[in-house]
Amino acid sequence: MRLYLSSERLGERAGALLDILNGPRIAVIANGYDGASATARDIYRTEVYDPIAEFTALGLEPHEVDLRAHFGDATSLRRRLTGYDLVWVMGGNSFVLRRAMKQSGFDTVIRDMLDADAVAYGGYAAGAVVAGPTLRGLELMDDPFELPDSYDEPLIWSGLGLTPFAIVPHYRSRHPEAASAEKVVSYMRARRTRYRAISDGEVIVQVGNLERLAS
Repeated sequence: MRLYLSSERLGERAGALLDILNGPRIAVIANGYDGASATARDIYRTEVYDPIAEFTALGLEPHEVDLRAHFGDATSLRRRLTGYDLVWVMGGNSFVLRRAMKQSGFDTVIRDMLDADAVAYGGYAAGAVVAGPTLRGLELMDDPFELPDSYDEPLIWSGLGLTPFAIVPHYRSRHPEAASAEKVVSYMRARRTRYRAISDGEVIVQVGNLERLAS
C-alpha cells in the first residue's frame, strides 16, 4: 500500500510523492468542498490552491473526478479510476467527503486497488483524515451535519482504515483550524485513541509496511 498523507496541500516533500508513483496520471477528488457554493470553490482554486496547476507544474497529468457522478454506481467509479497512478483527495469537510466516498463506493474500490498495488492514495487535511480508522473527535474541527444536495443523511464515523491511527492535520500550525486541531488532540488523548498529529508541511509516507514522517 502506497500512501502520501499531508496536513496541507502537497506539504514540503513533493519529491517523496513522485518517488512512490508508477506513472503520471492523477485523479483529483474535491468532494470535501461540495457544501460550498460554486463561487466559493472557484475562489479557493484561484486564490488558495489549484491542484491541477500544481500537478501539471510537476510534469504530471491531473484530472478531476467528481464522486457525485458515481453515487450508487461503484462499478462505473472502478472503471473511471482504472489507469490512474494516484488518487489525490483534497481537504474540506471530512464528514461530507466520507459520505461521498460511501455513496459512490469509493471506500470499497480504493481499498481493492490499494491492496492490488494498482494505485497510490494521497490527500491533505480531510483527505488525510478519512484515511484513518475513525472520524470521532473531528466534529471539533468540521461540521458533521453539513449535508450538500444529493447526499444521504446518515453520519459515517468510520474512516477508510488505511492507517491504524487517526490523523489530525494543522496541528501547531499557522492555520485557521490550528486551535481546533489542539481540541481534537486533547479529545483523542483523553480517550486513548491512537493518533498522529501533523503540522502543515509535514507528510506521512507509507510504502508497504514501511511508514515515515517527512517534514
